[in-house]
Amino acid sequence: MINPVELFVGLRYLRAKRRTRFVSFITLISLIGIALGVAALIVILSVMNGFEGELRGRLLSMSAHGSVFGEKGVTRDWETLVEDVGSEPGVTAAAPFIQMEGMIQSGTELFAVLVHGVDPLYEQPLSGEMINMVEGNLDVLQAGGRSIILGRILAYDLGARIGDGVVLLIPRPVGDGTLEPVLERFVLRGVFEAGLQDHDGVLALVHVSDAATIQGLGEAVNAVRFRADDVMTAPAIARALEARLGDGISTSDWTIENGSYFRAIRIEKMMMSLILSLIIGVAAFNIVASLVMVVTDKTTDIAVLRTLGMGPNGVVRVFFVQGAMIGWSGVLIGVLLGIALALNVPVIVPFLEQALGFQIMPGDVYYVTRIPSELEWRDVTVISISAFVLTSLATLYPARRAALINPAEALRYE
Repeated sequence: MINPVELFVGLRYLRAKRRTRFVSFITLISLIGIALGVAALIVILSVMNGFEGELRGRLLSMSAHGSVFGEKGVTRDWETLVEDVGSEPGVTAAAPFIQMEGMIQSGTELFAVLVHGVDPLYEQPLSGEMINMVEGNLDVLQAGGRSIILGRILAYDLGARIGDGVVLLIPRPVGDGTLEPVLERFVLRGVFEAGLQDHDGVLALVHVSDAATIQGLGEAVNAVRFRADDVMTAPAIARALEARLGDGISTSDWTIENGSYFRAIRIEKMMMSLILSLIIGVAAFNIVASLVMVVTDKTTDIAVLRTLGMGPNGVVRVFFVQGAMIGWSGVLIGVLLGIALALNVPVIVPFLEQALGFQIMPGDVYYVTRIPSELEWRDVTVISISAFVLTSLATLYPARRAALINPAEALRYE
């Protein structure tokens, strides 16, 4: 326990005399370094969280939170399955789904395409509000109508306009395990824009019955997709559905289907945290250096305190107070600054772009044209506690060195 005398002496040593101006300068640099390191960590992690949320929203804008499917990707009696999935707590909508890969042609141009077979009646509650339709709407997809909706980039690459015909080349599995090509002509009835290359450049939508005809599925579909009221609960809902629906039914969710994207973001967050933590580490070493110089400068004072009855542990606590005040003040300032900046990134970045005359994320290069920020208090807590511990540990060596000073040796020539 720190007593008032130790607290007073430790705080007194923070005030600089004329001959210790350099030590105080290093102390100030340490405090600023810790504050900047903590603030930078909070802001960067908030921005990375914002990008993760933005990516998740764009990835899921044209897909569901999870899916339920039968053996070998063939799901029969899907109408009943849609009702069963829709009755699960936390599920807001469910819809049948067929996925095909192939090629699409318009004129002489041929491009890879990922075709989703959907039913507008079920798809509208599932993802209709999240599909940004540039032209047309989901209702243009009618059973047997051979209508197709393309992503904006894919339609542009094909040079196709509303009303133009396109040809789909889809491989269809046959009985002996081989594939046979199927050519089907469709009419372009709509264009959507999801704001993600993986969707806008390769994705096409057709009616689920047309897709089933191409694949030879009859009345079956590949899967039943669902959307949860909270995207983070989708994995738990998928596990509950698999347990409830029994044998022959499997499930998947967005964390599995898009795992590589979010794994890459987690790795980037970890590496950014390690790199920016070096700033706090350097500042902590500055605290060590400044305290060592203070110990050297205050050798006589320490000896006097020892002769007046202060024990070695008391000396340790004196210098712990001094170092902790430097480190903790820097952490507190950094946390307040980091929170203020993280909450105002959408305001600060446009101001800097206007003041400096350039755009950080131009629309012709990036799909995300603004820098998002999502402050998570868990990150703030972890950063604060880690910085508190690191700066406290930085005081131990100088404080222990001060406690080992021999009063007789220090006062011999005084």
